[in-house]
Amino acid sequence: MHPGRFRYHRAASLEEAATMLQQLGDEARPLAGGQSLVPLMKLRLARPTDLVDLAFVPGLSYVRHERDEVRFGALTRHAEIADSDAAARFPILHDCAAGIGDVQVRNRGTIGGSLAEADPSGDWAPVLLTHATEVRCVGPGGQRTVPLREFILDAYTTALGPGELVREIVMRAPPHASDERIGGAYIAAKRCAQVYATASAAARLTLAGDVCRDAAISLGAVGLTAVDATEAAEALRGRTLGRETIEAAAKAAAAAGDPQPDMRGSAEYKRVLAGALVKRAIEIAARRARGEQVEVSHEYA
Repeated sequence: MHPGRFRYHRAASLEEAATMLQQLGDEARPLAGGQSLVPLMKLRLARPTDLVDLAFVPGLSYVRHERDEVRFGALTRHAEIADSDAAARFPILHDCAAGIGDVQVRNRGTIGGSLAEADPSGDWAPVLLTHATEVRCVGPGGQRTVPLREFILDAYTTALGPGELVREIVMRAPPHASDERIGGAYIAAKRCAQVYATASAAARLTLAGDVCRDAAISLGAVGLTAVDATEAAEALRGRTLGRETIEAAAKAAAAAGDPQPDMRGSAEYKRVLAGALVKRAIEIAARRARGEQVEVSHEYA
C-alpha cells in the first residue's frame, strides 16, 4: 500500500522544527530515519497530515565519548554507534546497535527516533536503562533534560510535549573504585533479523574479583515499557557470582516482566525466554568485566 496524502516540510533547525510541529497541530509528525513511521504510513496505520523532516538539521549526528560519559546526537544512526569508539569502550552499545534490524535499517534508523517512538519491543531503552541516562529535549518552551526512567511513560508514549523533540541522549557509566571492573551485555531473541525482539535482556555488572558490587538488569518486549528488574539486580549485589546466584537473578527477572501473548509466543514462553536471556547476559557481562573479549550475537528462532 501507499501512504495517505501529506504535506512535507523541511526544518533547518530543531527550534524551527518544534515551531512547525506546534503550528501544524496534533496530526503533524517529525521524520527522523523513518524506519518506524514510514511502514506504519504505508499500512495506513499512521496518517499524518504533515511531516517535518529533521534530516537536514545540522549537528545532530554524533557519538562523543568523554571519560565515562557518552553523548549521542538524536539523529545518530545505529550503524554509526556500532562502529564508534564508544561501542568499543562499552560493548553493550555494540551489542544493541549492531543487532537492530538489517543493514538498511541500521543505516537509516536513529537512536533519537527509536526512543521517541517508545515501542515496547525497541532495543535501546533496556540497554540505556542499565546506565544513568538522560534525554535532552528542545521545544517551543526551550530546552529541558528528562531522566530516561521518566521519559518513556507507556507503550508509544513519552514525556515529550507538543512540538517537543529529542536533541541529545547522554549515558553515564556508574562510578566505581579502582579495584572494580564494569561489564555489560545485551541479547535479544528474534524470529529473524528484520523483526522486533520476542524478548530481550540487558545486564550491567560492577565486579571486584568474583563479588558483584553493583548490578542493573532490564528487559525489553515483555511489558508496555522496558522493565527495570530491580529484584534481579538485588539478587546479585554483594554476592559472589556463581551458578545459584545467577539462577536466582534470572528467576527474579522472569517474574518482573508482564508479557502479553501474541504471534511471537505465549506469555509463559516469553517469561522463560527472558530468564534465559538474563542468565546469558549476566554471564557475558561478568566475562567482559574480567577483561575477556566476548562477541555477542542475538538469538534467532
